[in-house]
Amino acid sequence: MLMPTVTFSELSKNSKHVAEKLDKAHRLHITRRDGEDLYLTTARHDREREETADITARLFAALMGSDGGARAILLALPSVFPWVRHLTDDEVREFVRELVDATHDAVHLDVHANLHRVIVEWRATARVLADPELTKQLTRRLPDEDHGEVVAP
Repeated sequence: MLMPTVTFSELSKNSKHVAEKLDKAHRLHITRRDGEDLYLTTARHDREREETADITARLFAALMGSDGGARAILLALPSVFPWVRHLTDDEVREFVRELVDATHDAVHLDVHANLHRVIVEWRATARVLADPELTKQLTRRLPDEDHGEVVAP
């Protein structure tokens, strides 16, 4: 379904008209010239999205709790994340564990950045492993020089 878009100035100048659009679409894209775009949604639509995420997270975790379910997820994973073929079996299992944990964080803590981070980091790992020259370069032994303590950023 195509999401309607309105400008921020339209929202501020004609909020009643924008509210009518929102009632029909349940979600609006608000564009802004001087900041990041926004999304405006109804409370009911937001609750439904949260419930969908919760059900997905619980289903995913329940599947991981049984051998057959875990096997099904591992078999389906390459169709969702084609790059997992470059990971070892242990790395794939670790990725799935982190994915399940991050999905729970998104649902129960409203922290979505972890889920995005897990996917981005594992995809980057697979990208390195897919390129033998890059893997060789990044896994080579470093000189035995001691550069001192690494301080936290």
